[in-house]
Amino acid sequence: RSKRPRFRRRLATVKPLVVAVGTTHPFAATGMLLELAAIRRLDALAGAVVAGVSAQDATRVLARYPLPAQAIEAQFVALEHAPVRAFSVGALLDAPSVSAVAEGLKRFPNVPVVCDPVIAASGGDRLADDATLAAMQRELFPLCTLITPNVPEAAYLLGRSIEHEATARAALEDLRAFGAQAVLLKGGHLAGDPCDFLSDGGRVTRLHASRLPQELRGTGSLLAAAIAVGLARGADLLSAINAAREVVRACIADGIEIAGMRVAF
Repeated sequence: RSKRPRFRRRLATVKPLVVAVGTTHPFAATGMLLELAAIRRLDALAGAVVAGVSAQDATRVLARYPLPAQAIEAQFVALEHAPVRAFSVGALLDAPSVSAVAEGLKRFPNVPVVCDPVIAASGGDRLADDATLAAMQRELFPLCTLITPNVPEAAYLLGRSIEHEATARAALEDLRAFGAQAVLLKGGHLAGDPCDFLSDGGRVTRLHASRLPQELRGTGSLLAAAIAVGLARGADLLSAINAAREVVRACIADGIEIAGMRVAF
């Protein structure tokens, strides 16, 4: 027993432990399995809390199964003595799952939490119903260092359309009102070159990039995981976001085809 604390301290100084929380995808094209792969590719240690299982192909969601709250809670308990340095939270499939994740995160009060609030699959099928969204807003977002909705997700959360940069900027403070410390609104669905907007209290930072010709499944999962790794290493929020955006651009350029999808690895 005397060796375990020393081992944990040594582990924490070598590579940060980043825990992916969310739902599986059969091809690891998105979701927590992709996040685990990305965390390891970024030379961090990867932990996992499985909150749901999905069956998806390139165009549709065939099935979705949230895990029981007790199973989610037990996974957080199992991590309690590990040197967790950041969490990346993705798709959650029902309100009890959200509640269980929120209670689990409370066991790690000083650990950064990045949440990609996944609402629908790429084909358009809903993964999170209105009760799940309400639980995210009420219980999960106030625990988050950063939430990273894209434009359609922000529109779902706010109940109004976001059609151009002015409405995107107007949405930022309403999104922050859900309680997260910062909001990164991803503007890739808007016309023109992609532009993301970061609100971290008192200021808005516009993050512009040129649009790449390729598309890729799972960019939201990749971005959230990469930001979490940056925060786990002690980077400030903007630096972690900028580094993560470069990771995602490299993955978009280098993606591979599988089962009708273009995926990162």
